[in-house]
Amino acid sequence: MRSEGEGSLSTEDSVFERIVGALDYPMFVVTTRVGEQRAGCLVGFASQVSIAPARFLVGLSNKNYTYRLAATADQVAVHLVPRGHGELAELFGESTGDDIDKFTRCDWRDGPFGLPILADAAAWFAGRILGKVDVGDHVAFLLEPETGHAPEELGEIITFADVRDLEPGHDA
Repeated sequence: MRSEGEGSLSTEDSVFERIVGALDYPMFVVTTRVGEQRAGCLVGFASQVSIAPARFLVGLSNKNYTYRLAATADQVAVHLVPRGHGELAELFGESTGDDIDKFTRCDWRDGPFGLPILADAAAWFAGRILGKVDVGDHVAFLLEPETGHAPEELGEIITFADVRDLEPGHDA
């Protein structure tokens, strides 16, 4: 039974959309490599899902280049972007690897497993892909973090509020 003031989740402007739209999730840049092909994209659907063993879940849009490459990869790298480097969020959020090589437009290095590691990331980890689950318009990649780098103080990072107005390289 619904209380007064409760909305329907089937309406266009649903309660669920209002709730999640009000949240300010951290944003991540996920990168991967298969052979000589590199890919990376801005990701908002990501979270730690287990403490012991350590596990992280990242959702990649099934329409983008990074997803297609990650689908055949063994590992990915997950980066937090400092608020002072919004250009990285723009590059990895508004461009598509179908059209450009994003890595020619930013500083990066070969990291563990040959993964591209963004030089300006606030922190990052590389994780082995344990499994993939189709969850709708995204595929959830379950990761086992294996190595990475994090400073003592993380500082401010890019969140959803910082990228809300970006035009995605692909539809979600």
